Amino acid sequence: MQAIGRYAREAKLSSAHVLFGDDADQAAFAAAGWMLRQGVQFHWTQDAEQPIADFAGLLARLQRDKRKKIQQERRRVVEAGVTFTAHLGLDITEREWDFFHHCYTLTYQAHHSTPYLTRDFFRRMATTMPQHWLMFLAHRDGQPIACSLIGVDSERRSAWGRYWGATTYVPCLHFEACYYQPLQWCIANGYQRFEGGAQGEHKMARGLLPVATRSAHWVADPRFARAIADALAQERLGIGQYVDELREHTPFKNDEGSLSVAP
Repeated sequence: MQAIGRYAREAKLSSAHVLFGDDADQAAFAAAGWMLRQGVQFHWTQDAEQPIADFAGLLARLQRDKRKKIQQERRRVVEAGVTFTAHLGLDITEREWDFFHHCYTLTYQAHHSTPYLTRDFFRRMATTMPQHWLMFLAHRDGQPIACSLIGVDSERRSAWGRYWGATTYVPCLHFEACYYQPLQWCIANGYQRFEGGAQGEHKMARGLLPVATRSAHWVADPRFARAIADALAQERLGIGQYVDELREHTPFKNDEGSLSVAP
């Protein structure tokens, strides 16, 4: 923490940010006067006491309306003639990486934004750390039409949803590529956690529960820092209300899979 602060000042950076710190990290940054922030992401975590054996087991624990909706969404994708293949690490070919990057850029274009990761970036990632990437490819009529990229850590048995894109619109394809296929794979391969990422209460209806995330921030300009600190104080009140609302909408039957957001 001291090294980060020292580097930021010596390099005359405008700010520095540390994401996903643990309790010790947060305590150290708080003592140093950094601004702390709490957020919410949506994760699926395997039940340690009564593990789910397959995707059908996950569905069985959901409330009836949530289970029915997922079944309908998956059926629509199948009826559209879409099939999926999963490719891990070195099994992801150069051609598949090319297709992924094309889809990645299309997603940014759809949101009127500019993609910030280059094809060369993903080429180097595939070369230097292939074991940490899992790609789901959606096919129709023998051609790829969509894909999602998942980060994986086989030692920690954790996976992280990252990017997705499609060349053709198919109803519910996003849910299948980004949630159902990764969840199904994680359960089948003994993974203990799938992090669907920030934003989107719709993820709760698909078995991902809210989890608290924390970060620390240093801003060089004291006037700007005071304004941000005021905004964070107001945001904390909003996060508390948000968490209370989430607690009232668990997708599981009989409160299975209790919410793990800190108050």
